[in-house]
Amino acid sequence: MSAAPRTVALVPARAGSKRVSGKNVRPLGAHPLLAYTVAAARASGVFADVVLSTDAEETAAIARHYGARTPFLRPPALAGDLSPDIDWVEHALAALAAAGERFEAFALLRPTSPFRTADTIRRAFARFVAASGADSLRAVERCKQHPGKMWRLEGDAADPGARIVPLLAGRSSRGAPWHSTPYQDLPPVFVQNASLELAWCRVVEKTRTIAGEAIVPFFTEGHEGLDVNEPHDWWYAEHLLATGEAALPPVDVAPWNQRGSR
Repeated sequence: MSAAPRTVALVPARAGSKRVSGKNVRPLGAHPLLAYTVAAARASGVFADVVLSTDAEETAAIARHYGARTPFLRPPALAGDLSPDIDWVEHALAALAAAGERFEAFALLRPTSPFRTADTIRRAFARFVAASGADSLRAVERCKQHPGKMWRLEGDAADPGARIVPLLAGRSSRGAPWHSTPYQDLPPVFVQNASLELAWCRVVEKTRTIAGEAIVPFFTEGHEGLDVNEPHDWWYAEHLLATGEAALPPVDVAPWNQRGSR
């Protein structure tokens, strides 16, 4: 059996967030949000290192408390609302390589998926390394809003002559247009969620993307792929915890706010 590739977990946690202020360090349950991702990554046993990429020293300090490394700060130019992932991933891998730390593969584990567990990561990693010829793996789930029932606008919305046309002009097995077909009879369509991505480092070097061309699907289960990005998402995450419908990964470190240092 060949050895597992040396893999680094990259956890992005820039300071700026407009939809949920300070979401990466905002407490959910007993710990800041990012703590659950760091804890799951460490407990998975998959990674040679867990590295947090942030532009804020306070966020870095919290991450270190929970066991992540922060060997660099992300430049502000790579931490804006519109900064693509490839920019900060390149920066992180280059900074690690400059320090003599090279990896064959990397994972993107975003703090906004707090219900992703160590087992989730292990399942995804096993699927990734078993996929011959793959460039990357991406977490997906069955979409709730099917694109076959979506429309695009032709003309101005205020114009009585405006029309809507189907985004996708497909037909069901019974001949009906997709927009008039029950969801159960529509072809399965999956949407990516933010919980997990895995890729070979060579993909970044050769294609300057984080995914490449040959992408393996990883089908998340239950609340593993829940993405906490809007105020309603945060309310829902707290609701799941309060009702016992979901549980956060265990964290083996005392809560940050009990240290008396912020």
